[in-house]
Amino acid sequence: MKKAILYLNQFFGQIGGEELADHAPEIREGLVGPAMELDKQLGEDVKVTHTIICGDNFMGSKQDEAIKTILGFLEDKEFDIFFAGPAFRAGRYGSACGNICKAVKDKFGVPVISSMNDENPGVEMFKKEVYIFEGGASAAAMRKDVKAMATFGLKLINGEELLPAEEEGYFGRGVRAQVWLNPPVKATDRVIDMLLKKVHGQPFVSELPIPKADLVAIAPSLTPEELSKAEVAIVTSGGIVPVGNPDRIQSASATKWGKYDISQLDDLVKGEFMTIHAGFDPAAANSDSDVIVPLDALRAYEKEGKIGGVFKYFYSTVGTGTTQAEAARMGREIAAELVEAGVKAVILTST
Repeated sequence: MKKAILYLNQFFGQIGGEELADHAPEIREGLVGPAMELDKQLGEDVKVTHTIICGDNFMGSKQDEAIKTILGFLEDKEFDIFFAGPAFRAGRYGSACGNICKAVKDKFGVPVISSMNDENPGVEMFKKEVYIFEGGASAAAMRKDVKAMATFGLKLINGEELLPAEEEGYFGRGVRAQVWLNPPVKATDRVIDMLLKKVHGQPFVSELPIPKADLVAIAPSLTPEELSKAEVAIVTSGGIVPVGNPDRIQSASATKWGKYDISQLDDLVKGEFMTIHAGFDPAAANSDSDVIVPLDALRAYEKEGKIGGVFKYFYSTVGTGTTQAEAARMGREIAAELVEAGVKAVILTST
């Protein structure tokens, strides 16, 4: 009998929602939540023996501690394969699944499998290290995604021949393997065939796919004279907000942004502003938020005549774990406001 272990976050581990995202790692013997479906899909020859649960914020803000604790849980456990998720489109969860899968693979040398939506940032972060199956956007795809993970897991455990990533359903890891065609076809014949199809507008599949890059044109620069007359706006993904986080922006995997009036301020005072970002030590930013939103420096430039002024609002969200789709949407919304306000220059700050 082969043995498997599954990693879940606090929500799918049935601990609680966002209010319990700081839940420390724990291991439970037996099946919790999605582990029941995974165990069912693995069949009679593979048993899910334990479920590991960890809060997304705990893994994000105390990653080294979380991984060390979980690896400690596994020291005396017998297992042949490790699963994490599915994480769907949840960025923090995807990052957590990728981090723990990589750590388990490196330490114990067992196969590791996860599932994420293509918009999950965990895909780009870990697809070279982990088998990550292309999953749905939400938990509505749970059964399908778990089945894909289990089916491939059985192939790995049983030593079956593996098909290319596209056929198996996981994201390509950049691994190229030599395949012998039956009957054999010379490379010269294959390339001429592809060329003829391309010339005649027929579909073909390249043997060396080139990833598409999302390129954004560089905006034309302002001359010093133009800058001396321009209002400069500040946009940040560093999570700087008024104390209390009035817009309830998420500390990771953000879907919200806020704008805050700084028209009467020369700097961001300790105790009035803070960061809610879960991806870095907040001490410096909470002590002086100008290290991320440099209002004090821009006011100095304004007095020196280097810039025409500082736009009356600064805009803030959180970048860590935020999906490309959500980031693009928020960027478009903020840009639309700035364009309407006639802003000609923006400083985008991070951490």
